[in-house]
Amino acid sequence: MTKQLLEAEQLSAIAIQGLQELKGQDIVLMDLRELDAAVTDYFVIATGTSDRHVTSLADSVLMMMKKEAEEIPISKEGMQTGEWVLIDYGSVVVHIFQRDKRDFYRLESLWGDAEVEKVGEN
Repeated sequence: MTKQLLEAEQLSAIAIQGLQELKGQDIVLMDLRELDAAVTDYFVIATGTSDRHVTSLADSVLMMMKKEAEEIPISKEGMQTGEWVLIDYGSVVVHIFQRDKRDFYRLESLWGDAEVEKVGEN
């Protein structure tokens, strides 16, 4: 396993830990490494119950990634509205949705060929 892929797996685990700390719901890990059109190695997807919960989950991921891996995101979007927050770490992209937005965009279906792992108590 290459160093970059090992790091991507570790970063995914840290992001998931940040989501679990604040009770993110329906957390999934999508392995996109085998897909030709993939722009990243992993998606981590979770649901929050409100705009405040979504932004708190994002803050938890940001804090955990900085503390545990000394990583800062390439970009982050959606913090102002808290409907869908995207945090891009290059090899790992974290998506945190409110339920209606997650149902509408259906990332798991759009990337249907990816291996999907449900995480923890969902």
